[in-house]
Amino acid sequence: MPRLDEHTEEILRDAEQGVRKKTTTAWDSFSNFALRDNVLEIAVGLIDIILPIISLLPFLARNLDEKFAILKHGPTYNGTISNGYNTIEQALSDGAVVFAYGSFLDKVVRFIAIALALWVIALGYSRGSGDNIVKKQVKCKFCRKYISEKAKRCVNCTSWLDGREERG
Repeated sequence: MPRLDEHTEEILRDAEQGVRKKTTTAWDSFSNFALRDNVLEIAVGLIDIILPIISLLPFLARNLDEKFAILKHGPTYNGTISNGYNTIEQALSDGAVVFAYGSFLDKVVRFIAIALALWVIALGYSRGSGDNIVKKQVKCKFCRKYISEKAKRCVNCTSWLDGREERG
């Protein structure tokens, strides 16, 4: 395999570090937004507007919630069909034991799609208005609960974060 010269390797290393940094920053921003209280604050007002638009996406329109696996088939099991039954209701009425994984996957995919859509809207709003909706949060070193990065005192355990308690 041919070797790259030092200049090209340096350019590729710098590009890789830049991509990693941007990816890490984007993931931290998304996780601070989606996995904290911010999604619930914004979702209440925007969910009725965004959900119909997201449901039109072609990859979400498929019948993911109809996916299931047969753990134990019933007396009228049809071996010529790939799953043995056409629908979950048909399998359940036959007395089959069904693992309906599609409904769970559908809810997870929809949650991620809604969270991503809200995050993109929040980032666009933040860049356009200068008001930061996506707030960085850190863990309090005493109680390990999430608090604002700019906090001087934890709202949960009331510990001072600037080291006053350690000095006294």
